[in-house]
Amino acid sequence: MEYTKIGNTDITVSKLCVGCMSFGKAGTMHDWTLDETESEKVIKHALELGINFFDTANGYSAGTSEEYLGKALRKNVSRDKVVIASKVYFNEGRLSKKAIMREIDGTLSGLGTDYLDLYIIHRFDYDTPIEETMEALDELVKAGKVRALGASAMYGYQFFNMQLAARDNGWTQFSAMENHYNLLYREDERELIPICRQMNVSLMPYSPLAAGHLARATWQSDSVRGKTDRVAMGKYDRMMDYDMRVVERVEELSQKYSCKMSQIALSWLWAKGVSSPIIGATKSAYLDDAVNALEIKLSGEDTAYLEEMYVPHPVVGAIDKNPQPGVVLLDEKK
Repeated sequence: MEYTKIGNTDITVSKLCVGCMSFGKAGTMHDWTLDETESEKVIKHALELGINFFDTANGYSAGTSEEYLGKALRKNVSRDKVVIASKVYFNEGRLSKKAIMREIDGTLSGLGTDYLDLYIIHRFDYDTPIEETMEALDELVKAGKVRALGASAMYGYQFFNMQLAARDNGWTQFSAMENHYNLLYREDERELIPICRQMNVSLMPYSPLAAGHLARATWQSDSVRGKTDRVAMGKYDRMMDYDMRVVERVEELSQKYSCKMSQIALSWLWAKGVSSPIIGATKSAYLDDAVNALEIKLSGEDTAYLEEMYVPHPVVGAIDKNPQPGVVLLDEKK
């Protein structure tokens, strides 16, 4: 395993992060999530591989993702050996001070820990002044409940303004960005990613394999997730005809390097300066594949070849307004 630091912090993380949306009681959010026993198997295997970075959220599977993760970690590793990230936004009050103070306590309780390594705002809140949000987050850091802060999918100007608000008031700035980024979705290369590089904010993108589309030569999948993940369908299906041209090139390079397509997709992210892509594994073998991808080093010619067929996409991730209360699944294909 290889490791890196989060932003300007002293927090060391593996160059792969386990995405815990895959864990939780099925039917509370997705139909394909792993139960407590199967979740622990994947988490334990991740630890055996040297992965120390786990990302969950208060809204994943009605809180059961945090619970399953917390139980598995407590049984298999000491707290100081792992880096736990969770998120806040898809809850009552969004990113208001009152909501943040309430939700962090719920998250810590669910995980069974007294501090969080990385607390991430899940989206931009259009109803709360950014100063209120940033000051509340800073209070959590000062209180020792949170070690570092991160943000997730939003527009570049929003992230920049939040960073400035923190800087100008002497509050804790964001150290990590969990954005939507992969070979089939590169819109953040325009604004958000350059801002993150300028501010030394680590990139830990979600959906690095585009919900599996970068891991197979065909668009459709016969897996339970492939048949039931309507959020993935909403995110990717409309650009299928264009994106299959990129998928074909990923397959070509996987043959050139005698590896799996998913490994080419991950290698491309590292070549682009990503710190720790988030792998939403439902099988331990997927983690083995991801770790082995660290051995593949793409050339500049390879990355250019993979990128050549990309066309501009509709924005998926950043939102233009807060969703209706109770909505957790964005982009869902009805």
